[in-house]
Amino acid sequence: MANLTYVFQISGIKIRENKRVLIRGVQQLGGKYIGGSVYQHDSTHLIIPQVLSSEKFLAACAAGKWVLTPDYVLDSVKNGAWLAEGPYEIAIVRQWRENVASGRIKGAFQGWKVLLMVQEPTRRDMFKRLLKAGMAKVYDSPHHSHASVTHVMAKPITEDSKSHNAPCFPVSHIVQHLFGSNCGNMKLDISDVHPAETKKAGVAEDFAKLETELKDYAIQHEGRPRPFFLEFLSYHDLDHPHFQVTETDVSNVGTMIECGLFAEALDSIRSDMYPGLLPPARYLVSLLEYVQQGNATSVFQKNLKAAMFNLLVTNPPWLGPNAVKKYFTQVLQCPVCKTGLWPFLETAISYCLCSEDTCHPLPGAAQPVLFQFHTDLLDFSLKLFQGELHSISPWDVVLPEGTSVCKGSAAGSLLYGTFWTVWERSTLLSRAVKQLLKLLMKAATKAFGEGGEKETLHLVDTLLDLLSVLVEFWCQQHLKLNQILVNKGLKDFAEHFAVVSQDLSPIIVAELVVRLSSTRLKLAVADAVFRNLCCKNAFTIAEEPLSFKKVVTSYLPALLTLAVSPTSVNCRSRCNIQGSDSSAENSLVNDTSVERENVPRGLNRVNAAGETLLHRACKRNHVETVLQILARPGTDVNVKDHAGWTPLHEACNHGSAACVEALLRHHPAPVLNSQVGGISPLHDTLLNGHMDIAIMLLEHAGEYASPVHLNALGFRV
Repeated sequence: MANLTYVFQISGIKIRENKRVLIRGVQQLGGKYIGGSVYQHDSTHLIIPQVLSSEKFLAACAAGKWVLTPDYVLDSVKNGAWLAEGPYEIAIVRQWRENVASGRIKGAFQGWKVLLMVQEPTRRDMFKRLLKAGMAKVYDSPHHSHASVTHVMAKPITEDSKSHNAPCFPVSHIVQHLFGSNCGNMKLDISDVHPAETKKAGVAEDFAKLETELKDYAIQHEGRPRPFFLEFLSYHDLDHPHFQVTETDVSNVGTMIECGLFAEALDSIRSDMYPGLLPPARYLVSLLEYVQQGNATSVFQKNLKAAMFNLLVTNPPWLGPNAVKKYFTQVLQCPVCKTGLWPFLETAISYCLCSEDTCHPLPGAAQPVLFQFHTDLLDFSLKLFQGELHSISPWDVVLPEGTSVCKGSAAGSLLYGTFWTVWERSTLLSRAVKQLLKLLMKAATKAFGEGGEKETLHLVDTLLDLLSVLVEFWCQQHLKLNQILVNKGLKDFAEHFAVVSQDLSPIIVAELVVRLSSTRLKLAVADAVFRNLCCKNAFTIAEEPLSFKKVVTSYLPALLTLAVSPTSVNCRSRCNIQGSDSSAENSLVNDTSVERENVPRGLNRVNAAGETLLHRACKRNHVETVLQILARPGTDVNVKDHAGWTPLHEACNHGSAACVEALLRHHPAPVLNSQVGGISPLHDTLLNGHMDIAIMLLEHAGEYASPVHLNALGFRV
């Protein structure tokens, strides 16, 4: 028999690896494998582990095909060529195969003319394939000549099925005809045979199992070898790491700096920089100030960069005592303002964006050396923060032998001190994190706009990596103690990201999400951005956590609807006028049904205090409901309750920062100086201690942020 006649199907083998071995064996010997859940007439061989109730098994028997055990393929591979099938054949099907092979019959149901009366469509299709495999003729409705019908097969059997001029049988008669009395011993039941569509639906509904498989695949796909602890810092002397702290005797460096010999001072520091030795912080601060004022050459700047990275490699603060952390805190701040690391980084980012919003006036942003200095500063800080993240993730790295991380290192880390005050550590969305997000959006607008430069794109990647590091750091600090806090922090962060990025084009937002290195953050942000998009287009998305089930049951239908009619309600109405409601796609964009389904519950209901749903959502910080309401045409953002309070009043009074952000971004914007008894939204904010919201109001007010115009906001100074 030529190799081309070996066409295999497989049934009943659940272990994927075993199935892969069989498929590889078939292909190795020149055979062909046909997948799928239904019987294929072109197949010549069926591989099954045992007799079973499946469409493929029963159809192969009826068609007289070879039905073999898996050993046939495995032994043939060992032999290097196809073996004789006889020893591996399932004995109970031999009779039909021999009858078909000898030409006595063409199939087990040859001569049958069956009127198939099965109500369920998918099962009817399955029985039709099975009967046709045995060469029966199948009719779905009474034939023009009732006398030509030899069998009526029904499920269930009714009076109507018995009324035809032919014997009526249950569908189990198929198994009885194939195997006779043996079907009882084999415990074959035709009711156990499920159509392929039902099987697929059953698998699709088993979301928990699929979720686990996807998670395992993601872990395996993203798995990487465990690196040595300092490899990511390019530290090569792995056998003799030094972590002791000793200040170098470089007394002559101070004299050089006083005399303006900065290059000579830097060379002296670099020549005396050995593992475990720290040059005095004041000297490095002076060198940083020299570069920041635009006086250094590109060579000096490169040498200073090398010295800083060498210092980080030889004296990592996350492995050293508190004195090392204090040392880096003294060095990494603006040499003029000396207000900490975050203002220093904020100034560096602003300078790279050609913005004048810096801690103190700097030379013109056109200087390439100064631009490179601030870029290098951001890269250095990112590397430092990555090291601190690695230090609290021992499963990611291999520590040097005999080395341990200080237990208090995480709480007193530079990362914590940079992005969170002592009072903000229970929330992910601190003031510094919000400002970092705002700067990221400015950088993205510049990088992905017309004439975007490569340097700005590098800045975007650096800021995204920085966000990923600080989110992972914060989550790992709280994950073991308070899972609910972590989930809430991530959700708030992601929703804030969605709000501040809504002025960007969807293409830029998608690019930002893809470039995030933290999978945890990427999923949360993608979820929030898509929910925000759906709210703008009046589609409701479930509140449950992001999962494979949610994607299938909630996001995919919404995505299909958005693809059919992205924004226009008129387009949906036009589809209804045309009357094309026969397809599932058109039913999804039905104007009446969609609007009814996605109108927030209680939208037009006013309670006894005159509060609308927008008032109540702002009080409870339900930002998704707020976004959904604001997305509806004609929404009055300044609607008042019976006492005169607006939704902005309520959001400010209750500290609903995300809702305030959404209200301020609405067009037209809410009235900021609306007062009730002399109380403005800003008054409400300050009286209740919500300083982050107060800053937000002042920043939004623009020119009114100056003390001269604060009265316009209802706040007298």
